[in-house]
Amino acid sequence: MADHPEPFPRPNAPPDPSSGSLDQLVLRQAREADAAAIARLIRQAKAEAMPWLKVVHTLDEDVVWVAEVLMPRSEVRVAQLDDRIVGFIATRPGWVEQLYVAPTAQGRGVGSALLLEHLRTAPGSLQLWTFQRNSRARAFYERHGFSPVRETDGDNEEAEPDVLYRRDGRRR
Repeated sequence: MADHPEPFPRPNAPPDPSSGSLDQLVLRQAREADAAAIARLIRQAKAEAMPWLKVVHTLDEDVVWVAEVLMPRSEVRVAQLDDRIVGFIATRPGWVEQLYVAPTAQGRGVGSALLLEHLRTAPGSLQLWTFQRNSRARAFYERHGFSPVRETDGDNEEAEPDVLYRRDGRRR
């Protein structure tokens, strides 16, 4: 994927004055300097969407994880609005590792823009995990052609039951 910002056309949704117009949304490759902003975004999005989820790391630990584990091992792209990162997707072949959108930008096409850009540049089957109780994420993925294929009883560090989703690469 290119290392330069790419404008992404947005639907004609009414702009939210607190988060800028989505007409100005830019998708770009993440940089090392983005690690702290990505870690904060993950924490904010989780707190808003999943207040029941156990917090297992400090913010400092999350920043280190993003910088030293997630970014070196994954293709990470951010969605930027003005000078703020409002979403990101981390992928590796066949997997969406992480996809989070800032609470102020949720429901406005940011997550779809990130996911569709990935699908455009990396066609093929795709899998991901999400928590079973995260109904909003589950609905989002199902709208984008993902189907649940397996559930667990919480064999993750949050001890929260999750679900594996898969999307057949032939879908558009």
